[in-house]
Amino acid sequence: QVQLVESGGGLVQAGGSLRLSCVVSGRTFNNRPMGWFRQTPGKEREFVAGLAWSGDNTYYAESVKGRFTISRDNTKTTVYLQMNSLKHEDPAVYYCAARAPFLIGNFYRQRDYEYWGQGTQVTVSS
Repeated sequence: QVQLVESGGGLVQAGGSLRLSCVVSGRTFNNRPMGWFRQTPGKEREFVAGLAWSGDNTYYAESVKGRFTISRDNTKTTVYLQMNSLKHEDPAVYYCAARAPFLIGNFYRQRDYEYWGQGTQVTVSS
């Protein structure tokens, strides 16, 4: 069984930064591509960032390109989302998700993610 636990959310001023962490239990972390999604009330969950299992390739939603960075530390079985220059449109519950081992292709497709965390809230103030 794989479990994902996010942390690092909170309140930050517009223009500020936060780093989200997602600790993944289970022995297959190193082989799993990972992703971050977010959801606001009344809206569908949307893709934010994805990272290949090798760590070589990253993928971002247009709205966060140049501001957010996804990374992983296999020794800590943790994936991160560094969020800089936060804007008023970024507040949401952010979810970490794990794809099937070695899966390649469309990181935007939510049904390809096997496991999800419980989410962490990010709030941006003026």
